[in-house]
Amino acid sequence: MGIDSTWIETILLVLFVCLIIVFLWVMIWDSNRFVIRKYAFQSDRLKKNCRIVFLTDLHNKEYGIGNEKLLQAIGELAPDLILIGGDMLQAKPGVSFEKGAKLVLKCAEKYPVCYAFGNHEYRAGIYPETYGTMYQDYMKCFEESNVRFLNNESVSLQESGIRITGLNLDRQYYKRFGKRKLLEGYLSESIGKADRASFQILLAHNPEYFPDYAGWKPDLVLSGHVHGGVARIPGYKGLVSPALRPFPHYDGGLFEEYGSRMVVSRGLGMHTIPVRLFNPGEVVVIELETGTHAKQEGGEEASAHNQDGGAADV
Repeated sequence: MGIDSTWIETILLVLFVCLIIVFLWVMIWDSNRFVIRKYAFQSDRLKKNCRIVFLTDLHNKEYGIGNEKLLQAIGELAPDLILIGGDMLQAKPGVSFEKGAKLVLKCAEKYPVCYAFGNHEYRAGIYPETYGTMYQDYMKCFEESNVRFLNNESVSLQESGIRITGLNLDRQYYKRFGKRKLLEGYLSESIGKADRASFQILLAHNPEYFPDYAGWKPDLVLSGHVHGGVARIPGYKGLVSPALRPFPHYDGGLFEEYGSRMVVSRGLGMHTIPVRLFNPGEVVVIELETGTHAKQEGGEEASAHNQDGGAADV
């Protein structure tokens, strides 16, 4: 006796609906939790060990009231330094930047903070006709703080043997759909030369230009911007970049190419495509350890935090 095609269609429909429900649940779950991902590097140019927490792409997101869950996780990590890779605010007319500013200020009360701009801080500053006084008001929040902004500037931490440089890319290098070639000499004209006597960290928001960054000869590049590709294919890659290009190469994690290394954070918030799927937010921890430069190694491990602050290995 043949199988009634109506039953087959019903079963397929039920399976499809169940699949949609699962995807929606994962999307909601991943959009409201973050993981802690750790990397370790050694260098003989370091004078002492240093634990760095790297935050980027918050986009005014909040994990618990006042970002209490995020601050608790940072406190448990007990960093020596916090580096910020940009886009802590959301450059959108009429949208508040309060949550992002308060998080940075809370961090600065306990830890040294160095902050490099992303494209949202940059465009808020250069388009006052669109964003009004958003940039000026945002920066005013930090006037009495110890936050060190690195707008194509560098700071040296003599005790640790670390030099941190913040690159602020021009708006043309964030255009959607196409990638513009970085002009010859752009990096040296913008930020000078790398310090080869120190462990040189480059904060560069857009990871697409890693081949150019590597030519500048940093020891480590820290980047973000891509949000992990928004939605990820488990075990493979992210689906789309903010420039709306599919399957971005530098979507998240550790990249060792062109004789250099880059850690790309998947960020903490969302904006143009306001979801995350198989792609929770991310707090990056960089463990810098003194050691023989020839044996320099990068490793990775992760733990997870949901919005209620629970933790589990992943």
